[in-house]
Amino acid sequence: MPRQAARPRSHLSRHPPPVRHFLRTQADKTTSPDLEVARLAARQHAVVSRRQLLALGLSKDEIWYRTKIGRLHRIHAGVYAVGHPLLLRYSGYMAAVLACDGAVLSHRSAAALLGLRHAPAGDVEVTVLRARSRRTRGIRVHATRSFQPSDITTEENIRCTSPARTLIDLAAVLNRRQLRRALERSIELRILDGRAIDAALDRASGRRGVGVLRELIAGLQGEPAPVRNELERRFLELVRAEGLAIPVVNARVCGYEVDFHWPARRLIVETDGRETHDTPHQFEEDRRRDLELTMAGWHVVRVGWRQVVYDPSRVAALLGSRLR
Repeated sequence: MPRQAARPRSHLSRHPPPVRHFLRTQADKTTSPDLEVARLAARQHAVVSRRQLLALGLSKDEIWYRTKIGRLHRIHAGVYAVGHPLLLRYSGYMAAVLACDGAVLSHRSAAALLGLRHAPAGDVEVTVLRARSRRTRGIRVHATRSFQPSDITTEENIRCTSPARTLIDLAAVLNRRQLRRALERSIELRILDGRAIDAALDRASGRRGVGVLRELIAGLQGEPAPVRNELERRFLELVRAEGLAIPVVNARVCGYEVDFHWPARRLIVETDGRETHDTPHQFEEDRRRDLELTMAGWHVVRVGWRQVVYDPSRVAALLGSRLR
């Protein structure tokens, strides 16, 4: 039986796959679950939840396997750090929000995220719409009856309470001095909306600390710009406690920015902290400033931490003699 002639090789068999095949292959790679997980983690401070992993196509067994080989590191039940166990600056906040269904960062933790306070030690605080019976280590859960849309914002891609709602929450857990600092900081950062805080205060009527917050807000109306550090705060509190006239804060006199001054009495008070004034150069600069201000008709007084905090009566007596 004669052999059949060999069939000629097709044109496609002699050349690489068409470009559209290559593009389709690349598209399949870019949509792989691990790459999608990495992209999500990049937006969430290297943290993802179990629910999100399942939604991206990973099975329960695949999640378990990735924890065994070190691609995922458990932070809370159902929350993982991606790639390595070292957390980024805001990873703990994101992890706490993901660990509690419907939670928003709140209270002292939200204040730290918004820049109103330093980051506190201890548990991360979140608020949910209902109380939770299951406790999560490292997370303190607060419950609320309702959230208005204006009560929630997003900072660094993390859901948290708005500045107004955060101040109301802080009023229940901070003392008066700490609350005042947070309020002053919100004004300094220009993130506090007057109408928003008024509306939030009306909704929070009866809550612990709301009355104190109202008093502080009323007391700040018409006052000078907020102070910049703890020593300035202590000095201004001393002035208020003595019933003296409130000075102009952090303003320019004769071309120099001074801490406090009373224009009518031609009096300037500089609060000298060691972190900024305890250098030879700054010492000489301060004296040159004082000399020029004195020649311009101002009386310059310098006080330090020890005088303001441990000997306030003498500072008050000096101010009283100059201002009354």
